[in-house]
Amino acid sequence: MSTLLVYFVIGSLVVLLTGIAAYFLTARKYQSSSTVANSYDQWTLDGILEFYWGEHIHLGHYGSPPRRKDFLAAKSDFVHEMVKWGGLDKLPNGTTVLDVGCGIGGSSRILARDYGFAVTGITISQEQVKRAQELTPQELNAQFAVDDAMALSFPDASFDVVWSIEAGPHMPDKAVFATELMRVLKPGGILVVADWNQRDDRQKPLNFWEKPVMQQLLDQWSHPAFSSIEGFSELLAATGLVEGEVITADWTQETLPSWLDSIWQGVVRPSGFLRFGLSGFIKSVREVPTFLLMRLAFGAGLCRFGMFRAVRANSPTKLMDRNFVQENPFLPIYRCKNQN
Repeated sequence: MSTLLVYFVIGSLVVLLTGIAAYFLTARKYQSSSTVANSYDQWTLDGILEFYWGEHIHLGHYGSPPRRKDFLAAKSDFVHEMVKWGGLDKLPNGTTVLDVGCGIGGSSRILARDYGFAVTGITISQEQVKRAQELTPQELNAQFAVDDAMALSFPDASFDVVWSIEAGPHMPDKAVFATELMRVLKPGGILVVADWNQRDDRQKPLNFWEKPVMQQLLDQWSHPAFSSIEGFSELLAATGLVEGEVITADWTQETLPSWLDSIWQGVVRPSGFLRFGLSGFIKSVREVPTFLLMRLAFGAGLCRFGMFRAVRANSPTKLMDRNFVQENPFLPIYRCKNQN
């Protein structure tokens, strides 16, 4: 083996090991809501995520069975498929919608433009709100604000529809998240959620290789935990605010091509290198291992793409009674006694 080849091999190993070390050392581990906000602020400011993923920071829908499709078109298609699956296409113009975890407003704009809804999009990222406002024409009935999905600032029964795509993994307490989503729905209102979910490990615990993979999926993108489809469905039902049953579906196969398409964007759109330079290239390449791990997890059944639909109960609820008492602590409580 020539000296030049030896140096090349050694150099390649050094670069590889340095890259692996950097990947683990620069993980964006969840610490608080500020961790999530800071991550999305940075992703929004540098513009790389928007360049490659477009205005929809979520997976695409490739049909059932999946077929080849433009990456950005698949994302828009996802919104329309979610509208149809949730039965929202039957709702009238002016229906009020809360888009929880709205990103830079891609879904909100479609809901306002194509379905005539009055949309309020909320995100924990101030920079995402600014960018959403920049991208939204004034004639659209869509507004955006910074808010925390774990403690929404809206009163009970504020919206006809609550909508959320891939926000759940960032929520540290899934029960609180479920309650907040249902709380702000009007009686008879519809909740439609799409989320990344873990396999229900109560039925089948994670094995030796699944545990480190799952840990990286949590650590790299500021996720405190994934719920399972079964688990989150149970949490929604446990709020006491659901009329009938929570409807669920598994869209793993419909969305699975998104992960490799995310990587392929960097190949078919080389202008990104010219636009963002070497630092942008390094940032982009840094995300490739996580995309591959996501593809592995969803393809192997460790993760599933869950869909949830629930209707807010019409009857008065214990939650509303409790809120009323908490807001009026000195109000006397009278209990009716049986007069027989």
